[in-house]
Amino acid sequence: MNLENLNNEKLYINGEYIDSTSGEFIDVENPATEEIFAKIPSANEEDINKAVDAAYEAFKTWSKTPLSERVDLVKKLNQWIDAHQDDFDKLILLELGIPIHVGHGSQVGRQVDRTNVFIEQVENIDLETPMEGGILVREPIGVVASITPWNYPLGQIIQKVIPALLSGCTVVQKPATITPLSAYLLTKGIDEVGFPKGVFNLVTGQGSEVGDILNKHPKVAMISYTGSLAGGAASAKAGMDTATKVVLELGGKSPAVFVKGANIKEAVEQVLGTVYKNIGQTCSCLSRAVLTEDIYDEVLEEFLKQYENFPVGDPTDENTVVGPLSSKKQFERVKGYIEKGIEEGAELIRGEVPNKDGTGYYVKPAIFTNVKPGMKIHDEEIFGPVLSIIKVKDVEEAIEVANSVDYGLSSAVFGENDKALEIAKQIYAGECYVNTSTKGPNLPFGGYKQSGIGREGGLYGLLEYYELKSIYTK
Repeated sequence: MNLENLNNEKLYINGEYIDSTSGEFIDVENPATEEIFAKIPSANEEDINKAVDAAYEAFKTWSKTPLSERVDLVKKLNQWIDAHQDDFDKLILLELGIPIHVGHGSQVGRQVDRTNVFIEQVENIDLETPMEGGILVREPIGVVASITPWNYPLGQIIQKVIPALLSGCTVVQKPATITPLSAYLLTKGIDEVGFPKGVFNLVTGQGSEVGDILNKHPKVAMISYTGSLAGGAASAKAGMDTATKVVLELGGKSPAVFVKGANIKEAVEQVLGTVYKNIGQTCSCLSRAVLTEDIYDEVLEEFLKQYENFPVGDPTDENTVVGPLSSKKQFERVKGYIEKGIEEGAELIRGEVPNKDGTGYYVKPAIFTNVKPGMKIHDEEIFGPVLSIIKVKDVEEAIEVANSVDYGLSSAVFGENDKALEIAKQIYAGECYVNTSTKGPNLPFGGYKQSGIGREGGLYGLLEYYELKSIYTK
């Protein structure tokens, strides 16, 4: 991928690539080599105001553009993404460190499927519903501030931008500073496809600066944020100053419950895949394996056996499954949690305390046993390749442990089908996989408790971008 064609040293506002008025830049680092290979603008308040004003003016016409025309443009964009999957793969490898053969499906290919579902679903939304006494009308909400994280640099943007554009909203996109280049490649597609000026705008910079300005902007009608609880809380607090709608997809500490009757080999493969393949940098990864004592030894043996399927190394090597963590900050965070787990009495049976003795932010995948609720590695989101295994007496205790953390994003239950489904209904989480690893793009994604507010994906993700109006008639 030729970076010269990305225009990544400029902002994209009102259909044009322009210089930031700040004149300042942020370096982009390859986490595998620690090489600075690109830079992006550090936008200031003047830049952000230009982007929001452009989106605000464009909304006046885009919101009234026939749905068929909006759908046609999004279809063309999706075809463009599909044709440029190799370029996205290469950029994500450079900026995030995910091996192409590991990340291709989840990081890139899935986004084409997601967009197709959004297109199908938006055409089925009833914008005017006759009801007794009047009509219920759905209208696009307005300018959307899309604030996305670094762990899925294309996917998280697709989950927000595509439903916003289809519903008639306009967007100001703020990608993560450590993985911004996927956003620039998507912007290139939006520009080449020919979306009207101002419908989509890209601003880059530190979240504590750009995000804060967007969150408080009086012309922003909705904030869609994915990231940490602290960042989401800040967005929500700032947005409430102008009663701005917020949709928050936050952290997770998701349980995988194993009970009698589970297909242990398949279940272990699924759990380790979620924890290790994106290097644990997935909010919905199943980082807590809760095993009933009657099958504990058998399941643990399978975890240790399959652990060998996740070699760590250079992400450009086709034999590598686990690449580097995304940054030095993330390396230090994960190292600290592994040290804390040992200090609190958990047993590190695979992996090690990472030592930065070479190039790249590499951490060997870890497995802890003797983990108890109340330990930090049990209760807190690590966002690294660390699996905690918890032994429980029976199903009742398994459910109690599954629900014992402040998060409720994802979960899984493996066991005899009817019993597993019964357990799934008692877990406080926004999603649960019952003897499956298949993620259907029609179903919504979001969390209970401190894992967020609102939903993304499919029909219910689309509906977040509409306001409801009641029109009373004779």
